[in-house]
Amino acid sequence: MEKEKQIQKEKQTPRENIESEEMLIRISGYDIPGSKNVYVGLTKVKGVSWGISNFTCVNLKIPRNKKISELSKEEIAKIEQFFKEANITNFLKNRIFGFEDGETKHYIGSNLDIKKDFDIRRLRKIRSYKGVRHSSGLPVRGQRTRSHFRKRGKAVGVKRSK
Repeated sequence: MEKEKQIQKEKQTPRENIESEEMLIRISGYDIPGSKNVYVGLTKVKGVSWGISNFTCVNLKIPRNKKISELSKEEIAKIEQFFKEANITNFLKNRIFGFEDGETKHYIGSNLDIKKDFDIRRLRKIRSYKGVRHSSGLPVRGQRTRSHFRKRGKAVGVKRSK
């Protein structure tokens, strides 16, 4: 009996042998493990927070506790289209009153990285305080430098022993 079961398992297609925990589902250019819930899995996409993940699940009427591996291709397409259109309320968006056009937008993935990089370049170019801190590799948002941020060898306020 056991040998027959093993033979049947070997005859199954490779798709059937793969468990849902090992599957990776690609959404908006990011691989998400199939074992994750939709609510948790969508946060693996860069630029998608917990609030946006919840907003997506509620608007598209997808159960939050449904596994990513159980999503149909139509549901995945709906999620990607929802992210592209950015039908998100303004307070959840990550680009409020953008510098170039003054519009509120939401960026996901590599577009978010590019916008962030251009912002830092602009700050460096105009030599603002934040730009100077970025270029010297020091903390930008007012953190302490005396007891932290020594990993790069740029200690402030303390002499380094040689």
